[in-house]
Amino acid sequence: MPSGRRRGLSPVEAGALPLAALTAWQALVDTADVRPGRRVLIHAAAGGVGHLAVQIAKARGAYVIGTAGAAKHDLLRELGVDEPIDYRTQDFAETVRDVDVVLDSLGGAHWARSLRTLRPGGILVSIIPPDATFPAAEAEARGVRAVFMLVEPDHAGLREITSLVEGGQLRVLVDEVFPLAEAGRAHTRGETGRTTGKLVLSVTP
Repeated sequence: MPSGRRRGLSPVEAGALPLAALTAWQALVDTADVRPGRRVLIHAAAGGVGHLAVQIAKARGAYVIGTAGAAKHDLLRELGVDEPIDYRTQDFAETVRDVDVVLDSLGGAHWARSLRTLRPGGILVSIIPPDATFPAAEAEARGVRAVFMLVEPDHAGLREITSLVEGGQLRVLVDEVFPLAEAGRAHTRGETGRTTGKLVLSVTP
């Protein structure tokens, strides 16, 4: 896990950080109240929101479980993941138990399956807009919660994120930078679900 004070952010890093980090902060801290000792499962833990969520959860003292392909597990451990799960070879719904918080950025079948990992009183926080398959009723029947979280402007949250960056507890990974004219290609790349860190659009002439 990153430690010690670090240099300032580059313009690209500064552009990549705020929205994704604030999404992770509001999901984990404001919505799920992650505190020391909590067990947190983060899906797509090497992705744009996921890799920041891992670091925020660790900074809050949590035990972090993260799903990603095996090739990204060394990176996950570097970021602070305590227990990497290879989604290609392991069924997280069968192997992960007694977590307090699940952060989901995938949606679909992951919602209902994630409920099986939660201990009573736990919470599934989705940053994917719910549809008819969102398991709110099933969650209630299991004694847990399933909620959708939409990021909002938050000066206080951004100040907390800045403090983590300045303290060396949070860094943003940039997967690729696209010219603004290639926004469509960036969007297509993001839909693959195979990025490591953030995609950034550059408006530099």
